[in-house]
Amino acid sequence: MGDSSILKPGTIVGFCNPLLDMTVVGDQNLLDKYGLKNNNAILAEEKHMPLYEELMKNKNIEYTAGGSAQNSLRVAQWILEKPNVTVFFGAVGQDKYSEILKLKANNEGVDVKYQYSTEKPTGTCAVIVTNNGKDRSLCANLSAAETFTEDHLDVPENKAIIENAKFYLVTGFFLQVNVKVVQKLAKIAFERKCPFLFNMSAPFIYQFYMDSVMSIFRYVNIVVGNDEEAKAFSDGQKWNLDNIEEIACKLSTFEVENDRYRLVIITQGDKPVLVAKDGIITHYPVPKIPTSDIIDSNGAGDAFIGGFISKYILDCPIQTCIEAGINAGSYIIQQPGMTKGDSFKI
Repeated sequence: MGDSSILKPGTIVGFCNPLLDMTVVGDQNLLDKYGLKNNNAILAEEKHMPLYEELMKNKNIEYTAGGSAQNSLRVAQWILEKPNVTVFFGAVGQDKYSEILKLKANNEGVDVKYQYSTEKPTGTCAVIVTNNGKDRSLCANLSAAETFTEDHLDVPENKAIIENAKFYLVTGFFLQVNVKVVQKLAKIAFERKCPFLFNMSAPFIYQFYMDSVMSIFRYVNIVVGNDEEAKAFSDGQKWNLDNIEEIACKLSTFEVENDRYRLVIITQGDKPVLVAKDGIITHYPVPKIPTSDIIDSNGAGDAFIGGFISKYILDCPIQTCIEAGINAGSYIIQQPGMTKGDSFKI
């Protein structure tokens, strides 16, 4: 238990939207200009398109490899320190941005099996950081990421990876791109009795895509999200619950397929992480980080999942898995973007 050398290439597979993150430090005026909110994630509409041009003119803009699940797998690789244990699937354009994404992922040990679009460019995500790094607003222009198709799963090399993986990660963001792909993956994980982790991603998923969520939810046996996402799920189901602990407990027993367990993990910023299983809640404290040390809260949730998976795949106790997630998230918010510094150690 805890020895990553036993892991084979392709042990962990993740599916999401690969995006090039465009990060700037902004203010409320910038958010108001484009109708954006702090600590929220939305899909770009026509009115948001000038935002990307405006950010590109910012001399302090930072470009980093992004996309929720891809970021989680990067963090898992940092901890496991064995190349290609993780494989990421998503759609990109045939352009310099996808070349940057692939290079950055490969350099950090993540194998990528991109599906390339000839019609759309690689997706981008505007990341506006405010309140001295404590808050962030995400606005994603999916572009090529929206073109992922089911037949990419049937490419012989990809099919072999998917059918031999031991852990599956899918995000709510990807669910609204191609629900049939997620349904297929969920059933494969279920039939193979392998963990299927669903990242709740953002509140809007439960406002607009609840039917898609429910089409796969009975197969999900690990749910990870934050308190706002949990509340949005509750509201979408009309549970009339405001207490996050009650929502977590209900999620742990809601629409669970026979013979499956469900672990529900809800983060609450600097408040304790809630873990629910079989309707029973456990609290895991989060170390207090001085406000002056917080640089960028973007990616904390993705890092948490990466840390969690890195220990879970090695059959570590749940407490060890949760603590690895907390430590990874705590580390990331003290870095500029999803970057690994020399001090990284989980």
